[in-house]
Amino acid sequence: MSEQPVRGQFSIGEVLARLRPEFPDISTSKIRFLEAEGLIEPARSRSGYRRFSAADIERLRYILTAQRDSYLPLRVIRERLASWSDSGPQAPAGSRGAAADGQAAAGMSRRQLLEAAGIGEDELTELEDYGLIRRVGRQYAADALAVARTVAALRHYGVQARHLRAVKAAADREANLVEQVVAPQLRQRGLGARDAAARTAAQIADLTVRLHATLVGSALAEAGLLAEAGLLAEAGRAPGYPGAPRHEPAPAHEQVPGASGQVSGPGASPVGGLRSASGR
Repeated sequence: MSEQPVRGQFSIGEVLARLRPEFPDISTSKIRFLEAEGLIEPARSRSGYRRFSAADIERLRYILTAQRDSYLPLRVIRERLASWSDSGPQAPAGSRGAAADGQAAAGMSRRQLLEAAGIGEDELTELEDYGLIRRVGRQYAADALAVARTVAALRHYGVQARHLRAVKAAADREANLVEQVVAPQLRQRGLGARDAAARTAAQIADLTVRLHATLVGSALAEAGLLAEAGLLAEAGRAPGYPGAPRHEPAPAHEQVPGASGQVSGPGASPVGGLRSASGR
């Protein structure tokens, strides 16, 4: 009996074309890796080429979304996929996450946050006790959902909320640094001064996060736990590396003199506008 062609199936190139607008880093090797890990099982044509159904593409979309948005390890994703029926997930991939993100932007109740993050009451209380999540009135903002999801993912590696106090302290110090840099802009009385300060703060914060990631990668590389160049190439976090975003100097009207008379802003060294802990 000759093999009958199956309708609605796609080549790996067609799958890449469908997913790449949403997941720019998707590649043939990534799909093959997920297949080798048993997360997807595409059919094979008589000539041996992979053939993907619409359900396979939705499965891939779910996997990639879980990795990107919830930082879930493959083991956890595999467990969740095991509960799928042949027709696909119980809900469209990413739909619950997108709905939860929309709720977070408008503010979430405690119950909504627990359900969206997939954590329990005790876990949320612990995050609040360690200052990782804060509530404004009776509502939680979008950052609370992002923190809860990330900590839940870290828990799979044995990292608990109490282990993250140093991370919180470092984040607070970095935020204080940014506040010091933009303080001269905030003191300006011109129209748009606060908006300009907010743009400057966002750019400086992005650069400090990239620097932080680079320094962590370097430390792990020195410990023999990570290839530093590999980390930087993959994350694109270090300024000057291929693929890293370029930060242009702020327009002249947004650059203001710092405390020492130097210009502060994304395009100039902010050190002159900072004070040390001793006040010098």
